Amino acid sequence: MMFSASSQLIIMVPILPEIEVTLGVNEFWRGMLLTSYAVALGVSALITGPASDRIGRRNILLGGTVLMSITLVFHTVAADYELLIFMRILAGIGGGMLSGGSVAYVGDYFPYDRRGWANGWIMSGTAFGQVAGVPIGKILATEFGYRWPFLLFAITMALAAFMIWRFVPQPDMELDSGRLTPRRVTRKYLDMLDGPVLAAVGSYTLMFAGFGLFTTFLPSWLESTVGLTGYEVALLFAIGGVANIIAAPSAGRLSDEIGRKPLVVWASVALGVIMLIAPYTIDGFWMAAFLFFLAMASVGIRIGPLQSLLTALVPDNRRGLLMGLAMSVGQAGFGVGSFLAGIGYGQLGYVSNTLTGAFAMLFMAVLVKRGLPEPSLRRARPSTA
Repeated sequence: MMFSASSQLIIMVPILPEIEVTLGVNEFWRGMLLTSYAVALGVSALITGPASDRIGRRNILLGGTVLMSITLVFHTVAADYELLIFMRILAGIGGGMLSGGSVAYVGDYFPYDRRGWANGWIMSGTAFGQVAGVPIGKILATEFGYRWPFLLFAITMALAAFMIWRFVPQPDMELDSGRLTPRRVTRKYLDMLDGPVLAAVGSYTLMFAGFGLFTTFLPSWLESTVGLTGYEVALLFAIGGVANIIAAPSAGRLSDEIGRKPLVVWASVALGVIMLIAPYTIDGFWMAAFLFFLAMASVGIRIGPLQSLLTALVPDNRRGLLMGLAMSVGQAGFGVGSFLAGIGYGQLGYVSNTLTGAFAMLFMAVLVKRGLPEPSLRRARPSTA
């Protein structure tokens, strides 16, 4: 599931040049393809997060995989920009069901002192998408057109839907027994907002905004300014995926032993530094590969520990609520980051994207350091009362 969901999103970045040529859109409208997905995902996560507390994570994950499988098939017949952006909105709705639901499922199924390990392995599916899915998708888009990668990921997502239906159980957790009325859900969100929760959702916003700023026009800049080919960009994403595969499970396991916050803070600082120096040091493929490897390793180091921190902030029957909120504002951050990247890239060049992204990473490090509590790894799971 993580392989398919992340690949169909990440593939949008390296195939934006093919979409521009095929559909005749400029940088702004290319960026809106990413923004529309992020907005739809954010709205969906806000609704399906509390729904998963009511009906169970398994049902949400199953519904999300089926919806996205069907939507990705319809990407292949999107003959104009308007239809393609509509398909991206539908995919975003499915993504909202999967993103928060998967993290909340880990929080339900695993004790706190094993969640770093579990999140690290699950997020390695995203990294495998970078190693295999995105490069293959980029080659398919370069050779046959931008629609073909989506058919590939529709097939793998359909397989994920079957595997969830056949093998994934509903965790033993106390479900929320209340009705899902708009007024009650709004009240639950408001009641949940305290200092640590605000710091958590703020961290997610900055994390995704920084990623959108850094990556949205990275392939375009590498191809137009540095001189890399489409195949070299595909290989670059594969190298970044290898870094993520190495870093994510190891960092998750290490965070189970030494704590989450140090890894999240220092990985965010490292990523900010990499963003700062990237436009001034990348002069060819090998330097781009070296820095992208380090950047994706930093991403892999912090994601599992940060997600594990968030799952401990609330009891079981509000975990979907929290993750829905975190994913919603996080994707809003990605949408804002992609939008600002489009404006900055067109007016000031890629250096404006990396400077703003670096500031977001450094601010995130401060927010995690000062605003998120570090639970004891030996502490019992939160009460469901």
